[in-house]
Amino acid sequence: MEAATTAAAILSARRRGPPYAPLPADVAPRTLAEGLAAQVALARMLDADPPAGFKIGATAAGMRAYLGLEHPLAGFMPREGLVESGATLDWSGAPLGVECEIGVRLARDLPPGPCDLAQAEDAVADVFAAIEIVENRYGPPPAGDLKTVGPGGLLADQVFHHGGVLGKPAADWRALDLAAVPGRMRVDGMDVGRGRGADLLGHPLAALAWLAGSAEAAAFGGLREGQVVLLGSVTPPIWLEGPCTVEVAFTGLGEASVRFA
Repeated sequence: MEAATTAAAILSARRRGPPYAPLPADVAPRTLAEGLAAQVALARMLDADPPAGFKIGATAAGMRAYLGLEHPLAGFMPREGLVESGATLDWSGAPLGVECEIGVRLARDLPPGPCDLAQAEDAVADVFAAIEIVENRYGPPPAGDLKTVGPGGLLADQVFHHGGVLGKPAADWRALDLAAVPGRMRVDGMDVGRGRGADLLGHPLAALAWLAGSAEAAAFGGLREGQVVLLGSVTPPIWLEGPCTVEVAFTGLGEASVRFA
């Protein structure tokens, strides 16, 4: 399997738009290593290397069970997919979902390799509420044929990533117990999910430490000052049925919202 061939097939499928189908067997990644090589090739095709940041998928045990994964996976995020809270986005009819996330912006580089919680915390400038917009590009709803796609395919395709909505930085996040911070998500004013920071590998910044030491970060040359990292969802994804308003809030970290119209 050639990484560039797989990346080109992914990009072509995205440009055609839904309905999506799994990649042909002759270009589909068979392993995580093949999937990661394809993801890096895709980032370069999108002029997103180095990326604006990363999303971490399946940091919550429930999400790993939902996706059939043994450990988290990460995907790069292009700059053009990140918008500020309060944005209005076009509803295209694509199979989109939303996730209730904690995000950070890095104050300094984190080179590839082992990283502990204290090192991760020291590298963070801002913490904020965020929404990840995810897209089912893997077949029948809600999440597609994940057995056929496999972990390598998920990794190559940025682990469902479509875009991100970033809230304003919290005023004094270091005074908070981030593991205990509760979060909730609403769609058109109705509660659709709740969780807390500890759902993300026991502590949100443990997820950042995991990313710093991951193969994904190493493949992109490590994490860099100014990059945004979405640390994972404290709720399962909510798949949207049409135009709506989505809001997330974390106590002490503020809110993020987006309208699909």
